[in-house]
Amino acid sequence: MPVSQLAFRSATAADIPGLVELIESAYRGDASRAGWTTEADLLEGQRTDPDGVARVVRQEGSRLLIAERDGALIACCQLEHRGDHAYFGMFAVRPSLQGGGLGKVIIAEAERVARADWGVREMRMTVIRQREELIAWYERRGYRRTGELSPFPYGDERFGIPQRDDLAFELLVKPLG
Repeated sequence: MPVSQLAFRSATAADIPGLVELIESAYRGDASRAGWTTEADLLEGQRTDPDGVARVVRQEGSRLLIAERDGALIACCQLEHRGDHAYFGMFAVRPSLQGGGLGKVIIAEAERVARADWGVREMRMTVIRQREELIAWYERRGYRRTGELSPFPYGDERFGIPQRDDLAFELLVKPLG
């Protein structure tokens, strides 16, 4: 998909309901199974909520980057400036559009924005370590596994209801040239 078909912008408060719907559809429930990024077998419940998305939209040094085509919200990702690096998260592509190369374009734009706006030399993210297919996708984009794990927030249903007891996040990093 040519980049020229996409328009990128930072989210505003008016975008929050649509962003929550997009993120939920990409990760949770039966709708998420239309794409390949579903976490429905690992987690039930919500992936995020309006308050969580609003915090990202309003937080200093953070932005929720939106990709639109023909005025329709089709993808988003969180960028957060953390000193010498940027954090990448809340990445969602509409399930019916997954697998067509759109994710590559979005992550490349996120990396470009982080370099251009904040001058950072590294992008970091955390991914549920059991998501081997997703981690492999990031590795093909130049991210590397660090082996550094952080615990899943068990007991905090704002992040979902775990379906297994061994979930953890692994830190992935990529130098930005």
